[in-house]
Amino acid sequence: MKKLIVVLSLVALTLVLSGCATTGSASPTEKRNLVQNMRADTLSKLYKEKPDVVKEQIKNAAGYAVFDNANVNVILASFGGGYGVVKNNLTGKSTYMNMGEAGLGLGLGVKDFNVVMVFHNQTALNRFIEHGWAFGGNADAAAKYQDKGGALVAEAIADQVTVYSLTENGLALQAVLKGTKFWVDSELN
Repeated sequence: MKKLIVVLSLVALTLVLSGCATTGSASPTEKRNLVQNMRADTLSKLYKEKPDVVKEQIKNAAGYAVFDNANVNVILASFGGGYGVVKNNLTGKSTYMNMGEAGLGLGLGVKDFNVVMVFHNQTALNRFIEHGWAFGGNADAAAKYQDKGGALVAEAIADQVTVYSLTENGLALQAVLKGTKFWVDSELN
C-alpha cells in the first residue's frame, strides 16, 4: 500500500508541475497558442457530449473559461494544478490564468481533466478574473485512458456560472472538500 501511495504521489507531482508550467521554456506566444489549442480541443469534446446545450449557452453567455487540470488524491489529501483561458464574449478579450487546488477528503487516484465554466453575466465573469477563488465539494469516480473506459461529464450550476468537467485520463475514486485558486498569468497577459 505504501508503494502505491508513493507512486501515485510522484505521478501526481509530475502532472501538477507540468500542468502549471504549461510548456517550460517556450515563448509566451507559443504558450498562448498551446492554451488556445487546449481550449479548442476541450470545447470540441464538450460539444460532442452536449451539442444542444453548450454551444448555445456559450454563445449567449458573458464569457467562458476553459482549464486543463491535473489532480491527485492520496487517502486524506487532494492536490492539483493547471492552466487555462477566460474569453470575454462582450469584448473578445482573452485572459490567461493558472490554477492550484488543495482539499481534504477520502480518496485515491490521479486524474487529468478539463473544466469549462460558462459565466451567465458580466459580474460573475469579472469576479472570477479579479478574485478567482472557488470552494466546494467533489465526489467522482473515473477510470479512463485515452478513449478507453469512462467518466461522466459532470455539470454544476452556482452563482451565475455553469461548470462542466471532462475527464481526459485517470483512475480515481474520491469525495473531497476543496478550495481552488485561479489567478491571472502575468507572463501571458
